[in-house]
Amino acid sequence: MFGKVSFKGGVHPPHSKKQTETVAIETLPAPEKVIIPLSMHIGAPSKIAVKRGESVKIGQILAESGGFVSVPAHSSVSGKVLSIGNFPHPLGQNITAVEIENDNQDDAVATEPLDKDWREAAPGEIIQKINSSGIVGLGGASFPTHVKLSPPSDKKIDTLIINGAECEPFLTADHRVILEKTEEFLTGALILKKTLGANDGIIAIEDNKPDALALVNKTLQDSKFSALRLVTMHTKYPQGGEKQLISAATKREVPSGGLPMDVGCVVQNVGTALAVYEAVCTGTPLYQRVVTVTGPTVAKPANLLVRIGTPIRNVLEHCGVDLTKTKKLIIGGPMMGLAQPELDAPVIKSTSGLLTSMEIHPGVKSYNCISCGKCATACPINLVPSLLARYVEKDLYEDALDWNALDCMECGSCAYVCPSKINLVHFIKLGKYHINAIKKAASKKE
Repeated sequence: MFGKVSFKGGVHPPHSKKQTETVAIETLPAPEKVIIPLSMHIGAPSKIAVKRGESVKIGQILAESGGFVSVPAHSSVSGKVLSIGNFPHPLGQNITAVEIENDNQDDAVATEPLDKDWREAAPGEIIQKINSSGIVGLGGASFPTHVKLSPPSDKKIDTLIINGAECEPFLTADHRVILEKTEEFLTGALILKKTLGANDGIIAIEDNKPDALALVNKTLQDSKFSALRLVTMHTKYPQGGEKQLISAATKREVPSGGLPMDVGCVVQNVGTALAVYEAVCTGTPLYQRVVTVTGPTVAKPANLLVRIGTPIRNVLEHCGVDLTKTKKLIIGGPMMGLAQPELDAPVIKSTSGLLTSMEIHPGVKSYNCISCGKCATACPINLVPSLLARYVEKDLYEDALDWNALDCMECGSCAYVCPSKINLVHFIKLGKYHINAIKKAASKKE
């Protein structure tokens, strides 16, 4: 754990984690109703597999995979299907979901772990178990895990990186998982490493979590975890980005438009590794996750184990959030999180945190770019955000594409440091939208 690594660029916003970093994970009581969306992951939505009025149990499949890049959705309570229709979703639109009335019996379907020790299982068997358990990346991207574990035959993966950075301010859910489920998530890491056939297994944690670093370092002394090693990273945002983690931990650079597998790496989140352990070793599908609840209007900041589909309102009420003083609610962290217009939207698989604010910041007046270069220095993937924004503002989308606008990860580092207060991320997101629309129109003509 000696020696610290990092990546080029990035920013240093206040950590703001003290409210919850020492608060143990608490189980939130199941709500009276849950709303399980069919789309909680990148890729095709799940296909409905139950009917209105049907009785369901915890862990029962409500919707099957809608394709290869898709996963099933499972019930998080036992009870009756009240309806199947459009409900508010944290992404801001209404999405088809299954509404279930909880009977408070907590009856669960019979689940079985993998039918053999994972050390003896073939990679395909493990991948199938992970797929059927509905596991996706729990760091926010929600990419189906089985897809990441199935690279093309010409992409040899030699390195697995477990992302324990949790670089977003305020969030501490992964930190608590590392501390409270140490052996479980490390076993999940070993399972992932075996499945990929990787030689190297890296646990990457930022140095603002000294207790997590010390505990993982101690645990890795056990011979059963000898195939893993700890890498300590300087605390910097966005250290948790896949390309930034790979650069920091391996000094490899993912090419423009490329994927981690292009440089022999796969990155998985701490929570995802825990979910893999639970699926493979206990048979438990992904129907709950740890969520950080924090902010100035939260009476009882917490790290909660929340059932998927729980209305956000229930979570806030449990933590004593003063809704009369809460002017804004963000799902995720303050840098890349999404403001929520609807408190009845549910917690989904990618919900890592709920952050409240006592004020709404009006649009800040922006000024002309002074060509200071701070945005380019801060950009973690070596873009020139001010130039991209200028191209987009003048509808020069081809030029923006030539300057790799599509590589932007929308982390907000550029806007954070801009002295002219230009909303650079807004312009680049708008440019990406138009570029993709142009590409789509061109493909239809071919």
